[in-house]
Amino acid sequence: MKKNIIKTLQFAVVVLILVLFVRFLAKDKPVPPQTEKENTEEVIDEEKFVSETEYKNTSYGFSFYLPETWEGFSAIEDEWEGYSLEVTNSSGQVITETGPLISIRHPDWEYKSPRQDIPVMVFSIKQWNDMNADKFNIGAAPINPSELARNKRYVFALPARYNYSYYTGFEEVQELLDKKPLHTF
Repeated sequence: MKKNIIKTLQFAVVVLILVLFVRFLAKDKPVPPQTEKENTEEVIDEEKFVSETEYKNTSYGFSFYLPETWEGFSAIEDEWEGYSLEVTNSSGQVITETGPLISIRHPDWEYKSPRQDIPVMVFSIKQWNDMNADKFNIGAAPINPSELARNKRYVFALPARYNYSYYTGFEEVQELLDKKPLHTF
């Protein structure tokens, strides 16, 4: 009997955490008007893509090629926060840096059944260098975001532990990222 109560409580806690996390991810913020979604049949690299859907962001200068199964995707712009490693206040860590966090969302994503997003953090070159010089950190993970690509103005990165919730499609997203679908201009 106690085991059933404990399992029920554990399940309730897990569900509550998932609901809160999904609500956080579901905050739809408009993508800058310069952002375009384009469907294209052009083959970039036959070994990487047979045909694809393209997310193109002219504000930051990058494109992200997606497989046909992602046609109808959405892009949600949020913000990452960087915390000082030296300064704190009475409420905890102090935010010293912020930047865009663009999540590319699968068209089958639903509130009751979320799928793995593709999060792309955008850093200025200075922010990237400062983070790597331990002037600030992002999140609780002892691992910095990993670089996906860069252009003359920005570094595009994948958050550490972005897929640790193991949402449906996390393996597909990893396979897609292994093909290096982010290209800069």
